[in-house]
Amino acid sequence: MIEQSLLPGRALCAHRRARDEDTLSAETVLEELTLLADSAGLEVAGSRLFPHAAPFHPGTLFGPGQVELLKEQIAATGADLLLVDHATTPIQAANLSKALEVEVMDRTALILWIFAQRARTREGKLQVELARLEYQMGRLVRGWTHLERQRGGIGVRGGPGETQIELDRRMIRDRMDRIKDDLGKVKRHRDNQRQGRKQRPLPGIALVGYTNAGKSTLFHRLTEKGVLIADQLFATLDPTVCGLDLPSGQRIVLSDTVGFIRHLPHMLVAAFRATLEEVLEARLLLHVVDISDPEWQRSVDAVEEVLRELGADEIPVLMVANKIDRLPEPVLPEGWVGISALTGEGIEGLLQVVDAHLEEDRRTRPLSLPVADGATIAWIKSRGKVEQEQIEELEWRGIVTLTVEDWGRLERMLRGND
Repeated sequence: MIEQSLLPGRALCAHRRARDEDTLSAETVLEELTLLADSAGLEVAGSRLFPHAAPFHPGTLFGPGQVELLKEQIAATGADLLLVDHATTPIQAANLSKALEVEVMDRTALILWIFAQRARTREGKLQVELARLEYQMGRLVRGWTHLERQRGGIGVRGGPGETQIELDRRMIRDRMDRIKDDLGKVKRHRDNQRQGRKQRPLPGIALVGYTNAGKSTLFHRLTEKGVLIADQLFATLDPTVCGLDLPSGQRIVLSDTVGFIRHLPHMLVAAFRATLEEVLEARLLLHVVDISDPEWQRSVDAVEEVLRELGADEIPVLMVANKIDRLPEPVLPEGWVGISALTGEGIEGLLQVVDAHLEEDRRTRPLSLPVADGATIAWIKSRGKVEQEQIEELEWRGIVTLTVEDWGRLERMLRGND
């Protein structure tokens, strides 16, 4: 097993087309695997797409002839790692590694490694470790396991066996339980933070999109906050939240989220539900799409599928076509907003459209209050917009714009029930 902190330098990416997979889909899958390799800091030495010819080989995943072709390509390119898009069993990985004389890693393990490198907060690191242990639990087999090597190969009754595997499983379960306890504490703290935002009910806007669509660049452009920005998959893993003032003066809470990806292993989606919870709290989703990608519709479909799984498909969505600077004459679907998060083109227009969406939920009314009620006046100014403000004798007056929810809250405050 490859150590968490180190990967070989040159990778050969391989994918074997499934029976129900067309050539274009298979090529897209292989291209995405090369992007994952690049995100991990690997040099992609080459790639290999095999047509569907027979059932997957139980011992090596690839058939004998395909293994020989891989061996020849590895020798020709100097690759020291084989990346396989398919999930491999420990036995298949071991047999392939022995036959090819290089390390072998499947897609899930590679994504886990990338996640481990990208996580910045305590919660993100704990979630990665939990996902890694869940992955490892499913790969324990009869024989010499990774945990046995960690413990110096200590066996029971002369060697590893069923009892040893059970000990390994118990160790993993114990570690998972401890991590879940720690995550529970972190989650309670995060829930308190979210509850605090609810006490100041600013509209929540969440950026969603396929990984590498430019969400973090857009977040940085909108908030001028130093979020990690890189032309890599999964540059953002942890929940990132920041306040933002729209052209109307309306303040919103903007959150960035982890990028979606096709066929993301379930354990990894669950691991980063903390980020995705911000989506469920949002009043509007900005679905950022790399419009320069010829296969952008596939990416849109993948994101929409995950949103349905999260139960977020009924939240209003504004489609944002990013990277229009890469197209000579961008043609956008109706209702989309075109921008370049990199150059800033279209950003002001985007904010105005967001403003218009939220305007549907805002009401403007004249209001007068006693000047002595300074706390309520301050609350109003923190929630919305005040125009034509004036003070006459002991009365404060203004034209106030608040959300429907805030007007209801204000009425309860004035009745003394809040």
